[in-house]
Amino acid sequence: MIEKGGYMLPFFIITNSKFFYCINMIVLEESASAQTINLIPRKFTSGDSYNVTIVNETTNTEVHNVDTTSITEQLYYNTYTAVFDLKEDVSYTLTIKEGSEVIHKDKIFCTNQADLTDYTINSGAYIANDTDNEFITF
Repeated sequence: MIEKGGYMLPFFIITNSKFFYCINMIVLEESASAQTINLIPRKFTSGDSYNVTIVNETTNTEVHNVDTTSITEQLYYNTYTAVFDLKEDVSYTLTIKEGSEVIHKDKIFCTNQADLTDYTINSGAYIANDTDNEFITF
């Protein structure tokens, strides 16, 4: 199941030893409106202050660093909603700390492609031309 808007995307990798593992990634858009991240932290206490940091993996610069109490507890997961200054086709690292203790760490990928089941890094970069040329090969 692949969905956009802060939902984790499972990617399964099968190795030669017949074992597989799952890599989860948060997918967000380059947008000026608020987006929601769904997460499952190692520990959580409602109302406590948490530091949410997002770092651009390419430039190693912080693009979001906020102390917040607005992480909301849902039934089986937590949500964090904010406006993020993200750029398309860039990977980020999300770190949430309570004091100096890291309680959640994740990866974020920013894309504006609507259909993530057919995601391609070359979207819009190559357009095939249709021709009526018929070639005869001897």
